[in-house]
Amino acid sequence: YVKKSEKGTVGYYAVTKKDCVKVALTCSERVAFHYYTFPTEQARLYVNFQHGLRFLTDSLVLESDVQIENNQTISGYCHTKNWVERKYFFVLQFDTPFTQKEELPKGKKDKAPQYNFSFMVGKSKTLQVKIALSTVSVEGAKNNLQAEIPHWNFKKVKKNAEKNWNNYLNRINIEISYNWKPQKSTPTKEKLKFYTALYHLLLQPSNIADVDGKYRGADDKIAQAPNKAYYSTLSIWDIYRGAFPLLQILVPERIDDIVNTMLLHHKANKFLPIWTAWGQDNYCMIGNHAIPMLLSAYQNGFRGFDAKEALQAMVETSTRSHINSDWELYNQYGYYPFDKLDNEAVSRTLESGYDDWCVAKMAELLGETATAQTFYKRANYYKALFDTETKLFRGKDTKGNWRTPFEPLKATSPMNNPGDYTEANAWQYFWTPAQHDIQGMTALLGGKDKFTKQLNDFFTLKALNPDKHLGQEAMIGQYAHGNEPSHHIAYLYAYSNEPKKGQDIINEIVKNFHKATPDGMIGNDDCGQMSAWYILTCLGFYPVNPATNEFVLGVPQLKSATITLPAGKKFVMQTEGGYAGYRKKTILNGITIEKPFITYQQIMQGGKLVFELGR
Repeated sequence: YVKKSEKGTVGYYAVTKKDCVKVALTCSERVAFHYYTFPTEQARLYVNFQHGLRFLTDSLVLESDVQIENNQTISGYCHTKNWVERKYFFVLQFDTPFTQKEELPKGKKDKAPQYNFSFMVGKSKTLQVKIALSTVSVEGAKNNLQAEIPHWNFKKVKKNAEKNWNNYLNRINIEISYNWKPQKSTPTKEKLKFYTALYHLLLQPSNIADVDGKYRGADDKIAQAPNKAYYSTLSIWDIYRGAFPLLQILVPERIDDIVNTMLLHHKANKFLPIWTAWGQDNYCMIGNHAIPMLLSAYQNGFRGFDAKEALQAMVETSTRSHINSDWELYNQYGYYPFDKLDNEAVSRTLESGYDDWCVAKMAELLGETATAQTFYKRANYYKALFDTETKLFRGKDTKGNWRTPFEPLKATSPMNNPGDYTEANAWQYFWTPAQHDIQGMTALLGGKDKFTKQLNDFFTLKALNPDKHLGQEAMIGQYAHGNEPSHHIAYLYAYSNEPKKGQDIINEIVKNFHKATPDGMIGNDDCGQMSAWYILTCLGFYPVNPATNEFVLGVPQLKSATITLPAGKKFVMQTEGGYAGYRKKTILNGITIEKPFITYQQIMQGGKLVFELGR
C-alpha cells in the first residue's frame, strides 16, 4: 500500500494500494463495511478464512465450515486458537455477484479455505462488501447485518459512526490557551494527543452480544444477556487501575452491564474473569483484579447488580484455587514461596494482597464482619516478604530463606525471563501494596521521612540496560511508565514530605512520554490504560487505590476541561496561574480542599474544581 495515502478518522480508514485499488472501511457495532474502487471494470478479491494473528501457536484454525450460499453471499464459522480458543460465525455479502470462483490449495496445517473471486463491476468500478460477525450462530450474524446495515449506503454508515463516536468524544471539552514550557507545543497538538487518548480508551471493552442479546459464554454455552449487553476485551490487569475508574465518570450507563458480565463469567467459569477476548479467558496475567473493579463500582454507587452475589463471587474467586491462584499454598505460608512457585512468586503475593483488601472492604460494607476480618488479615500477608536489609519485597522459600542472589534491579517476565516479578523488578513492585495500605508501607519503612526517601531513591536510581520486553520502558530512575505496575507511583508523593516532587515527575512523564506522533505513546496502550493515565493526569488527578472512590490530586495539564455528566450536569476543571507551577491551592465549588484527593461523588455532582498554580 502507499503509506502517504492513509487516512484515518473515528469509524473510518482509507488507503490506496500500489496496484491503484482504493480501499475505504467503516463499520457499525457488529458489521464491517468495505468499499473498493478498482482501476478497471474487472475486479478480483482474495478472501482468506485461514488468516489471522498467530500467537504462540501455528494451528490458528482448528476447524471451519464455510458455505458459498450464492454468488453474493458466503457464510460459516471458524473455530480458532490464538490468544483464546474461540468460535466466530459470519456472513459476508457482495453488492455485485461474482462471475468466477477459484479455491486455492490448502497448506499442510490449513483447516479453512482461501478463494479468489472475480467480478465485473462495470463503469462504477466499485465493489462493496459487508461482513457481519456473531459469537452465536450464522443466523445471529445475519440478524446483526439486517439490524445494523440493511442497505448499501457507505456514506450513511460512515456518518453514523462519526455521530456515535462524537457522542462520546464530546463528553470532555478541553481548552489549551498557552504554550507548554519547557516543551514547546501547540493547542492543536495537545488536543490531538488528548482526543486520541480518549478514542483509545473507549475502543473497549466490547459488547459481543448479538442484537437480540444472545452471546456465547465462558462455558461455550449460548445464553441471553441482560440488557442485551455482554462485554469482552477485558484487559483487567491493566484497566482496573485507571481506565475503569475513568469509564465510570465518562460512560456510567455502561458500568452495570460490565459488572454483570463479570458476574455471568463467574457463574460459567467458577471464578471471576482475568483477561477475556471473545468472551473467553486467556488467563494471561496474575491476580484477580475483577475484584477491585466490583468494589469500585459498588463504592461509587452503582446498584444495577446484586452486591451480595458480587461478594460471593469475590470470596469464591479468592478461596477456590484456579489458574495462577493457589490459595492452599498462599494460606499455608502467608505468601507464595519461590521453591514451590518458581515464577512471579513475589508479584503474585503482593497483587493477591491487594485483591484481599478489596474483598475485605466489600464484606465490611455489606456487614459480613467475619469475612472482612479474614481477608483484612490476608491483605497483610505482603509484609512477610519485606526484607529489612534491602527495604524491598524479596522472594522467600518454604523454610523462610531469602532468594539468593538477590538482584533488585533485574526485571523478570514469565514469558522471556522467569523470576519473582511480573514484567518488572523488585523496586517497581515494591509500591504495589501502597494501593491499599500507604500507612502500613510507611510504618514498614520507619516513618514518613523514610517513605519519602524511598520514593526519591526510586525515581533517581539509574536503570541497568533497560529492556522494553521486560517492562522497562519510558524510565525515570526505576519508574517505568511503559508498564502498568508503575502508574500510581508518582501520585504517592501526595502522602510524602515532598509533594511538589511528585508534581515535577508528573510533568516530566507527560512531556517526555506522551507526544503527538505515530510513536508518541510509550509502551502498549493495554486496552486504554495508558490513555486513561494521560487523560486523568491532564484533568489533575488519578486513583492510587482504584477500588475506592478517591482520586489523588496531582497537577493538571490543561487550561480547563468540562465533563458533561448525566442529567445535564457539568464538572469543570480550571487552572489559574502559569504552566509548570506547583499546586498551591485546590478549590472545589468555592471551598478549599484540605485532603490530597477528591471523590467520585464530588465529581459526579458537578461543579467547579480550580487549581491555583504557582512557584
